[in-house]
Amino acid sequence: MEAGGGPGGPGYNETLLHKTILVGDSGVGKTSLLVQFDQGKFIPGSFSATVGIGFTVMLLGDSGVGKTCFLIQFKDGAFLSGTFIATVGIDFRNKVVTVDGVRVKLQIWDTAGQERFRSVTHAYYRDAQALLLLYDITSKLSFDNIRAWLSEIHEYAQKDVVIMLLGNKADVSGERAVRTEDGASLAREYGVPFMETSAKTGMNVELAFLAVARELKQRAVQEPAEPRFQIHDYIESQKKKSSCCSFA
Repeated sequence: MEAGGGPGGPGYNETLLHKTILVGDSGVGKTSLLVQFDQGKFIPGSFSATVGIGFTVMLLGDSGVGKTCFLIQFKDGAFLSGTFIATVGIDFRNKVVTVDGVRVKLQIWDTAGQERFRSVTHAYYRDAQALLLLYDITSKLSFDNIRAWLSEIHEYAQKDVVIMLLGNKADVSGERAVRTEDGASLAREYGVPFMETSAKTGMNVELAFLAVARELKQRAVQEPAEPRFQIHDYIESQKKKSSCCSFA
């Protein structure tokens, strides 16, 4: 989510980012402890056990391509219009989706696109199992910078990370600066799936997350004799099922 303030705000230091993991048996109160710290209150009642299968998905791309709106559309099913303050460093949201009857928790990291925060986001690349790389179809510069983003991914991310290229803001077709076929061609060059999306209308937003969730879930539970999940084929089949899931 977009965060207020900035790198010059009181007490802010972009190098002081740490991760703490809560471990212990189910039922000892890890979730309640986290809620108490995060919200300052205790929520009585029974919690469902934390989802056992989970993956981290990172949103990448230039500042202004719509990463935060993309995340909010998926998480809350809403589009927040207006001007956002650029994300500072990195922000986290969680959502549980169901894949073939299995509940899968996605921890989604919304990253800052500005150059001055790259050293912060680089530290998180290796912990991500999937990367959604966005450009703005109305901004040729954001598309031209995709190769640089892919170079960073290959330098800092896991070798088997799932990558998807997304041309966002497809609803603003009257201001298009990047052709659909150019996005598709670049994706073929790098061997990654591609879709055009709209955080405003929701076009292909859920499909993008569900596709990577299926790919990651399949990798985690697949038996050796099972055929490998084909993410490209899945995307194409899902787009054909609904008119809302097609290229602009």
